[in-house]
Amino acid sequence: MHPLAYRMRPKKIEDVVGQQDLVGPGKIIDRMVKAKILSSMILYGPPGTGKTSIASAIAGSTKYAFRQLNAATDTKKDLQIVAEEAKMSGTVVLLLDEIHRLDKTKQDFLLPLLESGNIILIGATTENPYININPAIRSRTQIFEVHPLNEDDIKSAVKRALTDKDNGLGNMNIDLAENALHFLSTSTNGDLRSALNALELAAKSTTEDDDGIIHISLEDVESCLQRKALTQDKNGDAHYDVVSAFQKSIRGSDVNAALHYAGRLIESGDLNSISRRLMVIAYEDVGLANPAACARTVSAIEAANKVGFPEARIPLANAIIELCLSPKSNTAMRAIDAAIAKIRTGNYGDIPDHLKDSHYSGAKKLGHGVNYKYAHDYPNDWVKQQYLPTKIKNDTYYEPKTNGKIESTFKQQYEKLLHAQRDK
Repeated sequence: MHPLAYRMRPKKIEDVVGQQDLVGPGKIIDRMVKAKILSSMILYGPPGTGKTSIASAIAGSTKYAFRQLNAATDTKKDLQIVAEEAKMSGTVVLLLDEIHRLDKTKQDFLLPLLESGNIILIGATTENPYININPAIRSRTQIFEVHPLNEDDIKSAVKRALTDKDNGLGNMNIDLAENALHFLSTSTNGDLRSALNALELAAKSTTEDDDGIIHISLEDVESCLQRKALTQDKNGDAHYDVVSAFQKSIRGSDVNAALHYAGRLIESGDLNSISRRLMVIAYEDVGLANPAACARTVSAIEAANKVGFPEARIPLANAIIELCLSPKSNTAMRAIDAAIAKIRTGNYGDIPDHLKDSHYSGAKKLGHGVNYKYAHDYPNDWVKQQYLPTKIKNDTYYEPKTNGKIESTFKQQYEKLLHAQRDK
């Protein structure tokens, strides 16, 4: 028998849990399904957040055949079988798990099928597709990010599984304690698959009482999830509040508070959230004030993920303490955000002709690359030259701080170059 999470996959788009920015009424995937104008897509995000569910629901709502393969383990022959079925039936929705591991042979076989529309490819990946997926596939798909489900999403799915008599646990007389439901909905970091499979294990491994009722307690669910509840928090926002407090404590240079909140996350077994958040903190809150600390944080996270818990706590603690006590600067984040904000106005002008690509026939006739000054041909590898579009040539985005020796040095160099470039 298939696991509960598998059995509870939605059969139509309206049953998808979460991801309402994609599948909600009037949103893009909902529109595609209702118009029956499907395009191939890549869904990327953490495990258990609904990538397979969305693909299954799309197929169910459109009545197209649905097939599922894995790019890493299934062969080109498996793809050929799906292709033959598509030729016979017209259209097949193919969910291709781990699409970031698709090799060139399988990719070359798939591309013409995507062009013809015989196969609607839904690639699923936990990796960033803009970095890890071949541009040939990327250019033929729409890319959608799926996010960890929130507490209400998981709670709703768990309750539905408890009452569904066809695919869920509705034929079992289950009494799920409120604090156990709360734990299931908050402790899996938005992973519905883990929550449902833990629920099923708890239901099938707990003995009925004399009245035939299966009482599932917090302790039962903790045992089945192999994680401890963050019992210090009573209001239902434990995970997000702890992660928020963790970052703010490091930003505020409070070593003891940061270690306390890290300890809560470590006790819940959430290495993924700690790793991701520490990486963000390093570059967002310390940044240019201490670039070496950012690099050491990445190394500590790699070490932690290689050794796993309980030893992972040691490199993590090293990184946390260093980030707390390091000088802080968010100037890099503020600078790129300022540049992006200007771009979003749509009023930034054209690239100067002398900076445009000149490596093709006819470029010189267009004036592209003409009069470009190669910096390495000049003293100190610098020459005065306009780089920004003329419309925004005097824009400045980076506002350096003097928190720490590194950025103080950057500040001096930046202001010296800015003055020379603009004759200020």
